[in-house]
Amino acid sequence: MVSRAEADAFLLIIPSEVAHFTRDDNQQRKGGRGPRDNGSMAVIREQDLGKGRDAWHAWREAAEAVIGGISGEQARAGRLGVTPALPRPIMAMAVRYTLHLLERKAPGPGVEVRVAPWGAIKILDGPASDPHNLTPPDVIELDPDVWLRLAAGITTWSEEKQAGHISAVGERDDLSDLLPL
Repeated sequence: MVSRAEADAFLLIIPSEVAHFTRDDNQQRKGGRGPRDNGSMAVIREQDLGKGRDAWHAWREAAEAVIGGISGEQARAGRLGVTPALPRPIMAMAVRYTLHLLERKAPGPGVEVRVAPWGAIKILDGPASDPHNLTPPDVIELDPDVWLRLAAGITTWSEEKQAGHISAVGERDDLSDLLPL
């Protein structure tokens, strides 16, 4: 077992971005009294919120440019295929920022929303995960482009679900009431 003094000494040699989680913070989170009551780590750092907002704006502008050339019967199929060609860091930041918005809109431990490889959050009230599993009973998985289309209101939950773009397990597998952001 590592003593408190040894742990504090270790924290001095690792980067400050990592060191902000101390043992006391972790103990508070386990009891549900910490800054994030659902016990999870933030999907985006507070100092990156501005970058996230800019990335989300850039994604929406790029998506609108793609949609501008779609009309008529191709519109539905075209909307389902909107995938702006943006650099990975911008895509990642846009995903993290929009997940942050959803987490603030519907906090809770009941449903896990995963947008691999860039983020996962827990939202909505309901049964929390058990201490051995850490995964709540309801899990929704989406690709980044699908998630951003839904968050922007380009497509609807039912359109993406019918197209097979959403993997959802559990009773609460529909976020249509929370989208678009």
